[in-house]
Amino acid sequence: MVVVSPPFASHAQPLSVLAGALARRGADVFFACAPEFEGFAQRADVGFAPLTVTRNANTGVARNTPQAAGERARLDEFLDSTRHGAVSALLTQCRHRGQDMLPDPEGTLTRIRSLHARLAPDWYVVDQLSYPVTLALHCLGLRYATFCPGHPTYVPASGSALFGVPYAWPEAIRPSDEELADLRRAALAVDTAFTRRFAETARLHAPAAPPPGRAFALASPHAVVFNYPDFPWLPRRPENGTAFVHGGHCVPAAEPGPGAPWEAVPRRLRATHRRLVLIALGTFLSARDDVLALLVGGLRTHLPDTAVIVAAGDRAAALSHLAGPGVHVDAVVPQRWLLGKVDAVVHHGGNNSFTEALASGTPALVLPFSSDQFAIAHDAERAGLARCLDPSRLDGRTAGAALRRLLDEPPPGLRHWSRRVARRGPDWMARRLLGAMAPDGARPSRTDVTPARRRPRRASAAPSSYGS
Repeated sequence: MVVVSPPFASHAQPLSVLAGALARRGADVFFACAPEFEGFAQRADVGFAPLTVTRNANTGVARNTPQAAGERARLDEFLDSTRHGAVSALLTQCRHRGQDMLPDPEGTLTRIRSLHARLAPDWYVVDQLSYPVTLALHCLGLRYATFCPGHPTYVPASGSALFGVPYAWPEAIRPSDEELADLRRAALAVDTAFTRRFAETARLHAPAAPPPGRAFALASPHAVVFNYPDFPWLPRRPENGTAFVHGGHCVPAAEPGPGAPWEAVPRRLRATHRRLVLIALGTFLSARDDVLALLVGGLRTHLPDTAVIVAAGDRAAALSHLAGPGVHVDAVVPQRWLLGKVDAVVHHGGNNSFTEALASGTPALVLPFSSDQFAIAHDAERAGLARCLDPSRLDGRTAGAALRRLLDEPPPGLRHWSRRVARRGPDWMARRLLGAMAPDGARPSRTDVTPARRRPRRASAAPSSYGS
């Protein structure tokens, strides 16, 4: 099988972990992504197939990644919008989505056809946000499973649900009715235009294929895998024969150590401080150095016994003046490893950060800025897993008080839900996925899914396998 990821580190990381889990169960797996992401396949011990399907990328720190013309300006516009609150950020994302959600569908169709001719997999796993790839697989009539990398509502459960409009909000962030109406209008316009373009592409290139229907809802009829817990209040889905698999998290069973220099950092900080907090706002939002500085100041003033590690991305040099006996600032941190070493984490509500903190049982303060982060923050609050604040109205005193409470009174639901998701994860997910995708509903055991042959570790790339 081929696992297809867009060229974003936050997507390639969990998808490559799932690819490795599928391979451990005997499947012959290739990880298909932009050439810069071959290392993810190597770490997962699976084959690699170079495939580029979008013009923008994020190899770990968004603003440090070489971008196509105009992408840096769009990223800066998005970051600026997050300073003005939730709806401002979501409206900016909605506008950008309307401009390029289906880039080069014909080229993607050609590249997937070429990939299939070279590797001839039985089926694919495709990131749900790789809409051109999903459409290509649909048009070519190829069997695939959908992997949802974010909140489950990224795959709309009903006709009234709109992509880009949170299904629920955390207590600290409650937009007005007027703001929500504006957001719904913008999201509906994008939904309508996107669905029309899907239909036009399918009619032109695959007139015999079934109509793709609503673009944002197009997903595998066989299996949809959510990298998310199965909270009982999530929108229910119709029983239509599709297997909906909530894997809980995509954290490997064993996390390798980051090496001696990093392993010394928590020891050094704990030698002089009673507690340790990690601040990590993700590969995009680490650029909000104003929020990072405010959080460090709040900790220094209100929790002098607490040290902090800051993931600062491309702002590490600008924030180097914050470093000291109780503060370590770095561009990139070994987040999954550190979650097992700290007393609490401050994150942005990204799905990886949320599920990784849950899997490690680490208390969290969530500062949602954009995308599905508001829905994730709502779920984290409702499940008693984290506390939440509005980053656009944050001050040092409020942040310090929230962190003190988080450290002194761990969230009440954390132990329960950490135990529940521990019973799942990537290997559980792979087993369920292999069962759901087995021909004629068969449910294979590990020994039933042995590869017929071992292919080269790296698939050669035909000229058509690269995008512009």
